[in-house]
Amino acid sequence: MKEIIGQGAEAILYKEDNTVLKDRICKDYRQADLDKSLRKTRTRREAKVLTKLKEIGVPGPELLNMDDKNMQISMSFINGDKVRDILHKNHIELSKEIGRKVAKLHANKIIHADLTTSNMILDKEIHFIDFGLSFFSTKEEDKAVDLHLLDRALESKHHEIHEECMQAVLEGYKESNPHAETVLNKLEKVQLRGRNKKKTS
Repeated sequence: MKEIIGQGAEAILYKEDNTVLKDRICKDYRQADLDKSLRKTRTRREAKVLTKLKEIGVPGPELLNMDDKNMQISMSFINGDKVRDILHKNHIELSKEIGRKVAKLHANKIIHADLTTSNMILDKEIHFIDFGLSFFSTKEEDKAVDLHLLDRALESKHHEIHEECMQAVLEGYKESNPHAETVLNKLEKVQLRGRNKKKTS
């Protein structure tokens, strides 16, 4: 029997046994053809990202089926604790692991675009989930923004340990991305822009 295990702005997640079905819902406020095109593009792109994860050895859901007529993806269910709930128990080591795995994504041109500890599950190791907004890019700016969003998410959900966590993330990132310095230099500029916007708003 299917049960709803999650619902966001883009999709509803159903679980049955050890399978998750992601159903991209139509948006009535969008023009019908545009809505269909967007959902098809995002469904196909997410399926490509999940396939790439397996190729490069980054833990995440295994793609079981992609249906771009009904805008659905079937994938394996990952059992474990959300990192959001257990990060405080071993925050330095877990944050370093996050950094190493984000670096591997970036080295393979994958931008997650929603890096929060709610989208990470700890089984024997950390698995990334919810690649609904992900895309492929070689741009250092996109990689820096990905890290910036992770920084903001850590500050929001884990305020007391945020700075230590982000420092450990960046240490792990440097270990696993040969182009880390270029990305981190860009990250400083992205963060500076963010601070300037706050001052002027």
